[in-house]
Amino acid sequence: MSEARQQSSSEGGGDLSDYEEKFEQCCTLLEQRIIQDDQIPRNVRRAAKQAIEALKEEGQSPGVRASTAISTLEEVVNDQNTPEYARTVLLQVIATLEQVKDEV
Repeated sequence: MSEARQQSSSEGGGDLSDYEEKFEQCCTLLEQRIIQDDQIPRNVRRAAKQAIEALKEEGQSPGVRASTAISTLEEVVNDQNTPEYARTVLLQVIATLEQVKDEV
């Protein structure tokens, strides 16, 4: 059993798919609830697009991708022009990405 665990952890396949699944959920939320909503200011939609690009950057580790996206979203989450419902979505995405970052 320990050999299987070592093989699994050295391959990183299971862990990576968990990260990718969470990243995909975050991208979907940002796309559907932020980017496609014309009532949300352009700077917030732009930040959401940048966060999605960061999450899809395959040349980086999951922790770096999550940290980059978090940093981008945190810049606009406290903007006074960000609607409350958009802020809620952004905070939900940030919380999910923090979990990924902490697991790395």
